[in-house]
Amino acid sequence: MRSTTPNDVHAIEGAVILDVREPGELEQARIEGTLDIPLGELVERAGELPSDTTVYVLCHVGGRSAQAVQFLESRGVDAVNIDGGIVAWHRAGLPVTLGGAS
Repeated sequence: MRSTTPNDVHAIEGAVILDVREPGELEQARIEGTLDIPLGELVERAGELPSDTTVYVLCHVGGRSAQAVQFLESRGVDAVNIDGGIVAWHRAGLPVTLGGAS
């Protein structure tokens, strides 16, 4: 399984980022423009992903996204795990929309 850093993904123009976190997690912090498919729905919704480009997969800290990458690779999708998930993305100072209940 390949992995990359949030900074490297952010530097890719037009990168396709799949966020596999749950809706409640997305309400707390999200990256604008991601494809949002919770890990538990990925098997039935995998057809929504582009098949002609690399898909960069993100979760909270990297565990669920690693599972998603393994599944997607088994289906022939070029998928790459984003190390550290949204936590590392935020800590790197990259754009994140924060919100949700306070």
